[in-house]
Amino acid sequence: MQALEVGLNVFRTGLDLKRKAKGKKTRKDRGSRLWEDVKGPPFQTSDIKVFESLEVKSIDQKDEVPPDPSSDSHRKETVYPSGYSRRFFRSNMRSVVHVLTTPTADTPGTTILLHFDHKRYIFGNVSEGTQRAVIERGSKLAKVGDIFLTGQVRWSTTGGLVGLILTLADVTKTAELAQRALMGAKAAKNQAAGKATIQTLEQAVDTTLTVHGGTNLTHLLATGRRYILRKGMPVHVDEIDQDELHGGELSAPAAVDEDSASEAPNGEGQEVPLKPRDVCIPTWSDKNLRVWAIVTSPEASSHGESTPSSPSRTRKRSYHEIDGEEPALWGTPSELVKERKARDDEIRKAIVTEMFDSDWNLDTFAEKRLSEVNLPATIFIRDTGTGLIKRYEGPLPSDEHPGAAVPDVQVLVRTPWPAALRESLPPTTPSQQSLSYIVKNHPHRGTFLPQKAIELQIEKGYRWGLLSKGTSITTEDGKTITPDMVMTESRPGGGIAIVELPSSAHVKGLIARAEWRTKEVMDGVGAIIWILGPGVSQDDHLLNFMKEMSHLEHLISSSDNCSNHLAFDFAAAQTIRLSQIDPVRFSVPTYDDGPAAKSGLGSPDETETNPAAFDLLQRGMMIDLEPNFQIQKNSAAPLLDVPAVKQYTPKDAVQLGIEAREMLERDETRQQIETSQMDLPGKDAEIITLGTGSMLPSKYRNVSATLLRVPGYGSYLFDCGENTLGQLRRAFSEQELKEVLRDLKVIWISHMHADHHLGTVSVIKAWYEEVWGEGNPTGTGPSSEQGSPEELIEMLREGKRLFVVSCDAMIKWLEEYSGVEDYGFEKIVPIVVETGTDSDARTLSWRTTHIGSDTWDESLNESLTTSTGVSSIQAVPVNHCQGAYAVSFSFSDGFKFSYSGDCRPSKAFAETGKGTTVLVHEATFDDELHRDALAKKHSTTSEALAVGMAMGARRVILTHFSQRYQKIPVMHQVEGSELQFDVVDDEEEEAAGQEEQGGMIIDGEGERGPSLPTESLDAIAPEISAAADVVADVAADAEGLPSRPKTSAATEDKDGKPAVVKIRAGGEGNQDMRVGVAFDCMRVKVGEITHLEYFTPALLNLFQRRDDY
Repeated sequence: MQALEVGLNVFRTGLDLKRKAKGKKTRKDRGSRLWEDVKGPPFQTSDIKVFESLEVKSIDQKDEVPPDPSSDSHRKETVYPSGYSRRFFRSNMRSVVHVLTTPTADTPGTTILLHFDHKRYIFGNVSEGTQRAVIERGSKLAKVGDIFLTGQVRWSTTGGLVGLILTLADVTKTAELAQRALMGAKAAKNQAAGKATIQTLEQAVDTTLTVHGGTNLTHLLATGRRYILRKGMPVHVDEIDQDELHGGELSAPAAVDEDSASEAPNGEGQEVPLKPRDVCIPTWSDKNLRVWAIVTSPEASSHGESTPSSPSRTRKRSYHEIDGEEPALWGTPSELVKERKARDDEIRKAIVTEMFDSDWNLDTFAEKRLSEVNLPATIFIRDTGTGLIKRYEGPLPSDEHPGAAVPDVQVLVRTPWPAALRESLPPTTPSQQSLSYIVKNHPHRGTFLPQKAIELQIEKGYRWGLLSKGTSITTEDGKTITPDMVMTESRPGGGIAIVELPSSAHVKGLIARAEWRTKEVMDGVGAIIWILGPGVSQDDHLLNFMKEMSHLEHLISSSDNCSNHLAFDFAAAQTIRLSQIDPVRFSVPTYDDGPAAKSGLGSPDETETNPAAFDLLQRGMMIDLEPNFQIQKNSAAPLLDVPAVKQYTPKDAVQLGIEAREMLERDETRQQIETSQMDLPGKDAEIITLGTGSMLPSKYRNVSATLLRVPGYGSYLFDCGENTLGQLRRAFSEQELKEVLRDLKVIWISHMHADHHLGTVSVIKAWYEEVWGEGNPTGTGPSSEQGSPEELIEMLREGKRLFVVSCDAMIKWLEEYSGVEDYGFEKIVPIVVETGTDSDARTLSWRTTHIGSDTWDESLNESLTTSTGVSSIQAVPVNHCQGAYAVSFSFSDGFKFSYSGDCRPSKAFAETGKGTTVLVHEATFDDELHRDALAKKHSTTSEALAVGMAMGARRVILTHFSQRYQKIPVMHQVEGSELQFDVVDDEEEEAAGQEEQGGMIIDGEGERGPSLPTESLDAIAPEISAAADVVADVAADAEGLPSRPKTSAATEDKDGKPAVVKIRAGGEGNQDMRVGVAFDCMRVKVGEITHLEYFTPALLNLFQRRDDY
């Protein structure tokens, strides 16, 4: 905004001076104030011609308008104010590389942020945990316009991409609203002064995001069409593959034109090889950067990758094929491979476009006959008397009520967003290509030499301007004058190479690239960042290449070399302090600050054993590209000092923790607890709350995930938000994690919101590698052809299977992504939860075979129980979003575990969960925010407890807290008070909510799923923590707008201390119910949940203090 203001002031000052020259009135002191702001010399009236040749268009257009050679009025020299050059009117060209992440358990990838004043670029990996690292580092996302992904398209490199894009979409919306407000104020001011508005919103805010990456990137994003809907931020995907960048052999710059890389079919199914492209020409550029993309394939593979026409494995039939509908989607055998690929890519790109830039509206209804409605669906009808729209409550055409008389009436249903209408995607297969980049600033042109121009008899005027801008001219006598004839030598722009080698098989292809030997490409490049897979740093060919390129700095980022330090300081410090208060439930996260030292490189200082000088890439490191290349080696972020954190923990909080432990060790206390839970089943079962936050990760809490370990039965994961695997790696030692993965039986995903399922792929892959071994060939999997109970029983006899239970959309997402990467999908057993038209109808199905409680084959039931360890799984639809379910798991020893997912309090769930031992229920909001909970279809703390009391639950753990609370909310019991909310029928409450909302039902607003963008800053991300609010970053960049407050009434009490959630317990309904509040990485046994309440005073003392962590 400052650049925009300066530009506008320059423009208006010129107009003022022109008025002054004509004897007209001007605004007082306009010129002097301008030049004081920019710290330049006094402005002279003689410099007025500068402004005659300048036209300020927008923040991105400040250069002079090229003169029209045919116009005599422009045949004059462009003169700048004394002491200023054309560079003054350009944006600040300082560019800095910020290292956001290096490989750790929390952040498996390497993420790099390239910073310009008016734009940001992300390079490297966008792995799970990236957006949490952005929050941790305090980096700004508002100006990110391009993401350049390195390496292969795998979940390990792109697992955080969807979450980051959703955050960027919210940030972009906030930026647009902020800019709209600012421009509206300026427009009103100009209108009052009788002035015209120069700039439009479209010029001021660029809302487009472009993601550059390897093959299958578009497919990966398109798999999310069922749960992603954002409006107003177009996302373009630039897939870069080796066929498009064919070549690598150096060709003369003038021999190959940029557009000469064309191809033509040579017979059916064959193509003419592409001509080598000119490596001097960048594959992408904008006004800041030039980027050369380098694609490498494993040494053993051929030049091209397998295509859908020649898959490496047999394609599974699509869901259309199962239903008897054969879509004409994949083409014919005679179709050219390239044509088919182009068509498939267009389908995927169209889907991605609809996901992020659709004109779909939540309030758009489609009119249909009742018999034509696809159930389940929310159906409305227009009242014939009043004309108002209301919910249809009549009979429905369903198998459950075959004899019901269904009226043939016109009804209204919401139109699904367009991207979700695509039932299946064109098939794809994993690509082994890896992507790297050489990134450079534009070269700095030399100084124009007027004397040289005069000697060449070039007329002074616009021709001089053309030459100074790098454009050749032709004189009247036909002589060509090039810029280098009248200018000093240009200086190359500073740059850096970012190279990812996932395996040693990619090394030879990388070092053979012609770019490394091309002066026009490598001039100005000062360093190479090496993102290396396991074992690659020991490759002799790579070490020799690094030695050959010893004139460059080499920075290594690899799990073999980088330390497994604690990447999220705030969350780790909180857990460390909790471990001082309650060491039984909390422990110091697993970490290792020492270098991994698994490679043959040695340490950076061991030059005798290190054939190539290098440094380890470190979190927080900064590299200046312009104006001068420099690696700021001392800029790395310091590692978290665990002993210092412990020493800084408040002594009185630690003392209260000691007193609580002493109280629990007393004989009378132990006897009282044992007596109260003598009949409590599953006392040794352990609950690990891996993620307790909502919507998106914050400094202190990750998103939803809860692990249940039942001795003798297995481990069960309930929801699996982004970076759940990272949380597991911190909560358990390496050996313990192996045991957890080997014992993992079932993953339950409650609904398709990003904060509940984006970590599933990485957990499945970790299970697959642990149980089956990395690289183990896949066996018989859950292909769609297998549908009978006998076939399922046969598969279960093989053993070593992981069950994934969720809605159909989740299972389809996992299957579609399996075309991108073999992560173990063929070794899982997908269980689909299907819902009938009745609110309490629930069945479980395996593909096309129903195995619900009414249709289970006895032998199948026995096999499922043996394989999962679970006697029964009861799922019930809840009021939150399409496909949202709560669930109860029952075990043969009487232990029953119920999990709510996200929902309003549900009467049906309370009935299903009768006799529950432990209920884990979401408590997103405090009781004071009941209206927010109703609008966003979440529960308050008291509502969650009301569900537990209605169930007769013996123990309740509250989780999924709103991120508006900067740290985890702490339970505060009010003795003798009763619950203020009753569990109501879902349909009644939804109807009441609809009436309260003016007839509009907001499906999942505030979640990382389909939602309708709203029109206020607070409504875009109301649940984001004020301390870790990435959306609020925009406020700091939006000049003229007040900053977002750091705390609010919802996060502070009357004394200004951090607020705690007040939980009202102790009603008359269930005196035996005990309540605990979940913290990230808390490990509590069922028999010890009662112990948590003894530590409440210590926790209150700890979290009422403000500190850096």
